[in-house]
Amino acid sequence: MKQFVIYRRVSTEEQGRSGLGLLAQTRDIDLYLSNYAETPYQIAGTFTDELSGRDNDRPELTKALDLCRRTGAELLVAKLDRLSRRVSFIAAIMDDPKVRLRVASMPNADKFQLHIYAALAEQERDFISLRTKAALAEAKARGQKLGGMRDATGKRNEAVQRGAQAFAQKVKPIVEPLRTSGATLAEIAGALDGAGISTARGGKWTPTQVKRVLERLA
Repeated sequence: MKQFVIYRRVSTEEQGRSGLGLLAQTRDIDLYLSNYAETPYQIAGTFTDELSGRDNDRPELTKALDLCRRTGAELLVAKLDRLSRRVSFIAAIMDDPKVRLRVASMPNADKFQLHIYAALAEQERDFISLRTKAALAEAKARGQKLGGMRDATGKRNEAVQRGAQAFAQKVKPIVEPLRTSGATLAEIAGALDGAGISTARGGKWTPTQVKRVLERLA
Protein backbone atom coordinates (compact mmCIF):
# COMPACT_ATOMS: atom_id res chain seq x y z
CA MET A 1 0.00 0.00 0.00
CA LYS A 2 1.21 3.49 -0.86
CA GLN A 3 2.32 5.43 2.21
CA PHE A 4 2.81 9.14 2.79
CA VAL A 5 4.50 11.14 5.53
CA ILE A 6 2.96 14.61 5.63
CA TYR A 7 5.14 17.57 6.58
CA ARG A 8 3.84 21.10 7.20
CA ARG A 9 5.64 24.26 8.26
CA VAL A 10 4.54 27.69 9.43
CA SER A 11 6.90 30.61 9.90
CA THR A 12 5.98 31.76 13.38
CA GLU A 13 4.33 30.51 16.54
CA GLU A 14 1.52 32.99 15.91
CA GLN A 15 0.74 31.36 12.56
CA GLY A 16 0.80 28.01 14.28
CA ARG A 17 -1.73 29.12 16.87
CA SER A 18 -4.01 30.83 14.37
CA GLY A 19 -4.03 27.81 12.10
CA LEU A 20 -4.23 29.97 8.98
CA GLY A 21 -1.08 28.66 7.34
CA LEU A 22 -1.72 25.10 8.44
CA LEU A 23 -5.27 25.10 7.10
CA ALA A 24 -4.11 26.19 3.65
CA GLN A 25 -1.41 23.51 3.57
CA THR A 26 -3.82 20.84 4.77
CA ARG A 27 -6.27 21.86 2.04
CA ASP A 28 -3.65 21.50 -0.70
CA ILE A 29 -2.46 18.16 0.66
CA ASP A 30 -6.04 16.86 0.85
CA LEU A 31 -6.62 17.95 -2.76
CA TYR A 32 -3.56 15.99 -3.86
CA LEU A 33 -4.59 12.89 -1.94
CA SER A 34 -8.13 13.05 -3.31
CA ASN A 35 -7.21 13.67 -6.95
CA TYR A 36 -3.69 12.40 -7.64
CA ALA A 37 -2.59 9.84 -5.05
CA GLU A 38 -2.55 6.14 -5.83
CA THR A 39 -5.27 4.29 -3.96
CA PRO A 40 -5.41 2.81 -1.50
CA TYR A 41 -2.91 4.85 0.48
CA GLN A 42 -1.96 5.24 4.13
CA ILE A 43 -0.74 8.24 6.12
CA ALA A 44 2.24 6.96 8.09
CA GLY A 45 2.63 10.19 10.06
CA THR A 46 2.09 13.95 10.11
CA PHE A 47 4.69 16.42 11.36
CA THR A 48 4.62 20.19 11.78
CA ASP A 49 7.38 22.73 12.46
CA GLU A 50 6.86 26.34 13.53
CA LEU A 51 10.10 27.76 12.21
CA SER A 52 11.43 30.04 9.50
CA GLY A 53 12.11 28.55 6.09
CA ARG A 54 15.70 29.76 6.47
CA ASP A 55 16.19 27.63 9.58
CA ASN A 56 17.63 24.25 8.60
CA ASP A 57 17.40 22.84 12.14
CA ARG A 58 13.88 21.38 12.06
CA PRO A 59 13.17 18.71 14.67
CA GLU A 60 9.82 17.67 13.17
CA LEU A 61 11.22 17.47 9.65
CA THR A 62 14.03 15.28 10.97
CA LYS A 63 11.42 12.93 12.44
CA ALA A 64 9.45 12.96 9.17
CA LEU A 65 12.55 12.08 7.12
CA ASP A 66 13.54 9.32 9.53
CA LEU A 67 10.06 7.81 9.20
CA CYS A 68 10.30 7.98 5.39
CA ARG A 69 13.63 6.15 5.45
CA ARG A 70 12.33 3.44 7.79
CA THR A 71 9.01 2.82 6.05
CA GLY A 72 9.65 3.74 2.43
CA ALA A 73 6.84 6.30 2.61
CA GLU A 74 6.84 9.34 0.35
CA LEU A 75 7.38 12.77 1.92
CA LEU A 76 4.38 14.96 1.01
CA VAL A 77 4.43 18.76 1.37
CA ALA A 78 1.90 21.34 0.21
CA LYS A 79 4.42 23.64 -1.51
CA LEU A 80 8.15 23.45 -2.07
CA ASP A 81 8.83 26.52 0.09
CA ARG A 82 7.18 24.75 3.03
CA LEU A 83 10.09 22.32 2.91
CA SER A 84 12.71 25.07 2.68
CA ARG A 85 13.58 28.34 0.98
CA ARG A 86 17.12 27.19 0.29
CA VAL A 87 17.78 25.24 -2.89
CA SER A 88 20.79 23.50 -1.31
CA PHE A 89 18.63 22.18 1.51
CA ILE A 90 15.96 20.90 -0.90
CA ALA A 91 18.60 19.38 -3.17
CA ALA A 92 20.13 17.48 -0.24
CA ILE A 93 16.76 15.91 0.56
CA MET A 94 16.10 14.99 -3.08
CA ASP A 95 19.59 13.43 -3.30
CA ASP A 96 18.81 11.13 -0.37
CA PRO A 97 18.29 7.70 -1.98
CA LYS A 98 15.90 6.67 0.81
CA VAL A 99 13.59 9.70 0.54
CA ARG A 100 11.05 10.36 -2.21
CA LEU A 101 9.53 13.85 -2.32
CA ARG A 102 6.08 14.81 -3.54
CA VAL A 103 4.77 18.40 -3.72
CA ALA A 104 0.97 18.67 -3.64
CA SER A 105 0.78 21.93 -5.62
CA MET A 106 2.93 20.39 -8.38
CA PRO A 107 1.55 16.84 -8.43
CA ASN A 108 3.25 15.71 -11.64
CA ALA A 109 6.64 17.38 -11.16
CA ASP A 110 9.63 15.07 -11.20
CA LYS A 111 12.91 15.44 -9.29
CA PHE A 112 14.59 17.49 -12.04
CA GLN A 113 11.65 19.90 -12.35
CA LEU A 114 11.48 20.42 -8.58
CA HIS A 115 15.20 21.22 -8.47
CA ILE A 116 14.84 23.80 -11.25
CA TYR A 117 11.81 25.36 -9.56
CA ALA A 118 13.66 25.63 -6.23
CA ALA A 119 16.65 27.28 -7.92
CA LEU A 120 14.49 29.81 -9.78
CA ALA A 121 12.50 30.65 -6.63
CA GLU A 122 15.70 31.28 -4.65
CA GLN A 123 17.09 33.47 -7.42
CA GLU A 124 13.88 35.50 -7.54
CA ARG A 125 13.91 36.02 -3.76
CA ASP A 126 17.53 37.21 -3.89
CA PHE A 127 16.67 39.70 -6.64
CA ILE A 128 13.63 41.00 -4.74
CA SER A 129 15.81 41.53 -1.67
CA LEU A 130 18.38 43.49 -3.71
CA ARG A 131 15.65 45.57 -5.36
CA THR A 132 14.09 46.43 -1.98
CA LYS A 133 17.44 47.50 -0.52
CA ALA A 134 18.14 49.65 -3.59
CA ALA A 135 14.73 51.34 -3.36
CA LEU A 136 15.26 52.12 0.34
CA ALA A 137 18.72 53.53 -0.37
CA GLU A 138 17.32 55.79 -3.12
CA ALA A 139 14.51 57.01 -0.85
CA LYS A 140 17.02 57.77 1.91
CA ALA A 141 19.25 59.66 -0.54
CA ARG A 142 16.29 61.86 -1.53
CA GLY A 143 15.76 62.69 2.13
CA GLN A 144 12.48 60.79 2.32
CA LYS A 145 11.53 59.83 5.85
CA LEU A 146 11.27 56.07 6.13
CA GLY A 147 8.79 54.45 8.46
CA GLY A 148 6.34 57.37 8.48
CA MET A 149 3.56 55.38 6.88
CA ARG A 150 4.11 52.58 9.36
CA ASP A 151 3.83 55.04 12.26
CA ALA A 152 0.59 56.50 10.90
CA THR A 153 -0.87 53.04 10.39
CA GLY A 154 0.08 52.06 13.92
CA LYS A 155 -1.66 55.13 15.34
CA ARG A 156 -4.82 54.37 13.35
CA ASN A 157 -4.80 50.80 14.58
CA GLU A 158 -4.45 51.98 18.17
CA ALA A 159 -7.41 54.32 17.73
CA VAL A 160 -9.53 51.49 16.31
CA GLN A 161 -8.63 49.28 19.25
CA ARG A 162 -9.54 51.99 21.75
CA GLY A 163 -12.89 52.53 20.03
CA ALA A 164 -13.64 48.80 20.06
CA GLN A 165 -12.77 48.57 23.74
CA ALA A 166 -15.02 51.53 24.58
CA PHE A 167 -17.91 50.00 22.65
CA ALA A 168 -17.45 46.69 24.47
CA GLN A 169 -17.78 48.52 27.78
CA LYS A 170 -20.97 50.17 26.50
CA VAL A 171 -22.74 46.85 25.87
CA LYS A 172 -21.19 45.12 28.89
CA PRO A 173 -24.31 45.56 31.14
CA ILE A 174 -26.32 43.48 28.66
CA VAL A 175 -23.77 41.01 27.34
CA GLU A 176 -22.11 39.82 30.53
CA PRO A 177 -25.26 39.00 32.56
CA LEU A 178 -26.71 37.06 29.62
CA ARG A 179 -23.49 35.08 29.17
CA THR A 180 -23.28 34.38 32.90
CA SER A 181 -26.82 33.03 32.86
CA GLY A 182 -25.87 30.55 30.15
CA ALA A 183 -27.13 32.31 27.02
CA THR A 184 -25.47 31.26 23.76
CA LEU A 185 -23.65 33.71 21.51
CA ALA A 186 -26.56 33.57 19.06
CA GLU A 187 -29.07 34.29 21.82
CA ILE A 188 -27.04 37.29 23.00
CA ALA A 189 -26.86 38.58 19.43
CA GLY A 190 -30.64 38.27 19.17
CA ALA A 191 -31.13 40.07 22.48
CA LEU A 192 -28.96 42.99 21.38
CA ASP A 193 -30.83 43.27 18.08
CA GLY A 194 -34.12 43.03 19.92
CA ALA A 195 -33.09 45.84 22.22
CA GLY A 196 -32.38 48.04 19.23
CA ILE A 197 -28.63 48.13 19.88
CA SER A 198 -26.57 48.09 16.69
CA THR A 199 -22.99 46.92 16.33
CA ALA A 200 -20.16 49.45 16.37
CA ARG A 201 -20.59 49.81 12.60
CA GLY A 202 -24.35 50.16 12.81
CA GLY A 203 -25.28 46.66 11.65
CA LYS A 204 -26.93 43.54 12.98
CA TRP A 205 -25.24 41.32 15.52
CA THR A 206 -23.71 37.92 14.77
CA PRO A 207 -22.41 35.31 17.24
CA THR A 208 -18.85 36.09 16.08
CA GLN A 209 -19.23 39.78 16.94
CA VAL A 210 -20.60 38.89 20.37
CA LYS A 211 -17.60 36.61 20.92
CA ARG A 212 -15.20 39.46 20.08
CA VAL A 213 -16.92 41.74 22.58
CA LEU A 214 -16.66 39.09 25.29
CA GLU A 215 -12.97 38.62 24.51
CA ARG A 216 -12.36 42.34 24.88
CA LEU A 217 -14.14 42.31 28.23
CA ALA A 218 -12.20 39.30 29.52
